Amino acid sequence: MMKQFPTIYLLAGFLLTLAACRKDYEAIPLEKVTIEYVFDKDDSLGTYANKFLNSVYSKLPGGYNRVGGDLLDAASDDAISGFTGTTSVSQLATGAYTSFATIPEETPWSNAYAAIRAASIFVSNINISPVKDKLANGSSVRLAWKAEARFIRALFYFELLKRYGGIPLMGDEVRELGDDVQLPRSSFADCVRYIVGECDAIKDSLRPNPIVAPELNSHRATRGAALALKARVLLYAASPLFNGGNIESGNTLTGYTDFNRERWKLAADAARVLIEEGKFALLPNSKDIFITQNNSEIIFFRQGGNNSDIESTNGPVGFAQVARGRTNPSQELIDAFPTDAGVPITDPAAGYNPDDPYAHRDPRLAMSIIYNGTRWLNTEIQTYDGGQNRPGGAEPGTKTGYYMRKFMGNFENATQYSNTPHDWIFLRYTEVLLNFAEAENEYNGATAQVYQVLKDLRARAGIPAGDIGLYGLKADLSQDEMRQVIRNERRIELAFEEHRFWDIRRWKIAQQVYGNALHGMSIIRNGGELTFNVVEVFKPVFMAPKMYLYPIPYDEVVKNDNMRQNPGW
Repeated sequence: MMKQFPTIYLLAGFLLTLAACRKDYEAIPLEKVTIEYVFDKDDSLGTYANKFLNSVYSKLPGGYNRVGGDLLDAASDDAISGFTGTTSVSQLATGAYTSFATIPEETPWSNAYAAIRAASIFVSNINISPVKDKLANGSSVRLAWKAEARFIRALFYFELLKRYGGIPLMGDEVRELGDDVQLPRSSFADCVRYIVGECDAIKDSLRPNPIVAPELNSHRATRGAALALKARVLLYAASPLFNGGNIESGNTLTGYTDFNRERWKLAADAARVLIEEGKFALLPNSKDIFITQNNSEIIFFRQGGNNSDIESTNGPVGFAQVARGRTNPSQELIDAFPTDAGVPITDPAAGYNPDDPYAHRDPRLAMSIIYNGTRWLNTEIQTYDGGQNRPGGAEPGTKTGYYMRKFMGNFENATQYSNTPHDWIFLRYTEVLLNFAEAENEYNGATAQVYQVLKDLRARAGIPAGDIGLYGLKADLSQDEMRQVIRNERRIELAFEEHRFWDIRRWKIAQQVYGNALHGMSIIRNGGELTFNVVEVFKPVFMAPKMYLYPIPYDEVVKNDNMRQNPGW
């Protein structure tokens, strides 16, 4: 287990973060701060309990360039890092890690358990504060706060579960120094049951959704967040890696020991509940989802503030306003986008022209990717060899011929970057729809409901309905054919949002995916003519089967006699 810290130290650390808040701390030595001081029995507003809860929220990770300066997707087949040296994502993509030498940003064990512990302190003590306030619907604020802490705790447990399989479950107990912390890992099934049970238990105590701007607590977990997390957990649990494809047969820690088709039904039903409540809706322009706060598609997010960090980190090089071009999408991702009629570019009837590869493509390509000829910062991007945005030399620019466009502000015609909202979205409605489509197809096949999800997403993207009203989809797809369509739709809709890295693992196709080299586009300009050549840019490595799960950190194994390491590590 993780190292446990006394409650008093955790509270002291919390108080140190409240430099702008005063409760006459000078009059009380820091070492005397107690639970009763934060969860004050005389504080009917729960002022400091609320601030403690905010400190628990602050432990949520941000997703933008969090892995050694890169997006996690740069460790998948969707992108590579534009950095010229060794990176954390390249180590992830080549298996260059062990239980001794982990990737720090992708080893959340200690941080997650610290957050779980903080949430449990709140859950165990909030009843001390006689908070009298009510929500707009008449529900208790104190119950909502308690439910929020339980939601965050459940979310951190899931973050551990998808990386390691079964992990120790702490319940509400807050252990101190001297307590028995030699806890074994709970089974995968028990962890799923616990997280889902928490979501069910808290959903009716949370704020109704969605929260309307500009409410101060608009980042808070709502009923929709609990429902969406439950749907995601059940989707993962039903997926091949854990449901019938256990990497070690009979090991209850690494997945279920059997296949059960009904797990797909549980996942579909969970997503269906949120969809049918009708509280969320697709935003008309998907490009604006990430820069328009409190919109109809956002379910749960971590506040990121107004800044130009995403642009300056990932934008194209070659401009007076310096950018680092950190995320370089792969040719494999670009080729996943269909034509503007919704037909795969590999279809002979698609009319795809490799000598003009970006013409007549799904509008989502331009919303997600900056490629040669894209308008950006009041100019046309030049990613041909030697062009302004791929100059070579000391500042080579993109390795693949592409830059990421997604998440950035609307700077096509601007001359410089300006502050833009950059909240990290953990849960959004599009994912819920795709979760439902996948689970429904696996259980019932390509039903009308599955088709409707894809039609809605393609209509929102700007793909025309076509003569048969299927937005480029073929009629009467088999379950296997629809599975590939859904997986591809998920890839392009959720690109760079920390889904692809986990999807190829839960689908248990990582061996196949990482067995192929990744490519980029080399463009040669000769006068006014451009020649396009697909070139290899990176070779990932996947040493199956152990890499489907992370190793338990070595320190956690050696200090806990009951801790079992994952197979192969």
